[in-house]
Amino acid sequence: MRVIDGNTKIYGIIADPIAQVRTPHAMNEIIADRGSGAVFVPFHVRPADLPTFVAGLKAWRNLPGFTLTIPHKEATLALCDRLGPMAKISGSVNAVRKTSDGAWEGETFDGLGFVAGLKSQSLDPAGASVYIQGAGGAAKAIVAALADAGAARIAVANRSQDKALALVDQINTIYPGKCVLGSTHDVSAADIVVNGTSLGLRESDPLPIDVDELKPGQVAAEVIMMPDTTSFLHAAEAKGCRIHRGIHMLKGQVGEIADFLGI
Repeated sequence: MRVIDGNTKIYGIIADPIAQVRTPHAMNEIIADRGSGAVFVPFHVRPADLPTFVAGLKAWRNLPGFTLTIPHKEATLALCDRLGPMAKISGSVNAVRKTSDGAWEGETFDGLGFVAGLKSQSLDPAGASVYIQGAGGAAKAIVAALADAGAARIAVANRSQDKALALVDQINTIYPGKCVLGSTHDVSAADIVVNGTSLGLRESDPLPIDVDELKPGQVAAEVIMMPDTTSFLHAAEAKGCRIHRGIHMLKGQVGEIADFLGI
């Protein structure tokens, strides 16, 4: 049994809701493997309370950093004093560490983790045509990482078309011509179809993507980790798609996050 005492360092994940997160289990396994004197816990924080909570963490001397997920990835960007390269490109963060001078430094590993997760399942996005639904924090990071990994074409769709267009323009300034505004046709034309939204966390959620446009042989990928197989993945599998679960994105990034946070 791990001993928690006055020397223990505290890390955590900020989310709302929190019950679905699987990061604490994965990070505590890494902590145990590395013999680190630390513990990783969940922080349930409402969006309205986020600035106060993050400001308070600066005063927590034995808290070297934290991670975050829905719906806080974009809002936390403005709470950081410094940003890593992928955070600057994607406009979101999912890990924040306290530097030696007490500043918050944010970076995002969702996109890198998503690409690593694909590759771990022998799915290389280089040269692929991708459709992604969503333009929030996770989706931004994934689009940036897919562009960097050599995806040939990335179609971005979102309920708010303005947000999708802003993401397309942002990525195209760094990777010219990689991104386009997505349409229904792009779903059936893509090699990889990604749900980058939070739809699927709840059983009552509508499907994020029109699965009637899917065809056998496509890869249907998810960012949601709980449930393990979302309604979207069930429907895609029934259409003959190869499904790719959200847990692969987590497994692809936890080691890098642990290194970033100093665990």
